Amino acid sequence: MAGDERECWLCARPLGRKVEWHHPVPKSRGGRETVPLHPICHRTIHVTLSNAQLARMKPEASALLAVEEIARFVRWVSGKPPDFHAPTRRRR
Repeated sequence: MAGDERECWLCARPLGRKVEWHHPVPKSRGGRETVPLHPICHRTIHVTLSNAQLARMKPEASALLAVEEIARFVRWVSGKPPDFHAPTRRRR
């Protein structure tokens, strides 16, 4: 496990009551390490990027933040409370 378990690996906001665990290297590609995320942050990653895309990226939050759609989401969610939830739109 990496990072500070009291904050979200992606957006760095404090974690709320619900925490989900994400494999920076997809489990289907041999990833074992997990990092804590807000549910909304976890869903955003998987709606935006496929496991194949995630497997080609460095397993660091900074690599995900280089993806404009994810960076835009993190800017938007940055002022929200830890337990904030909203529907996550699927890509068309």
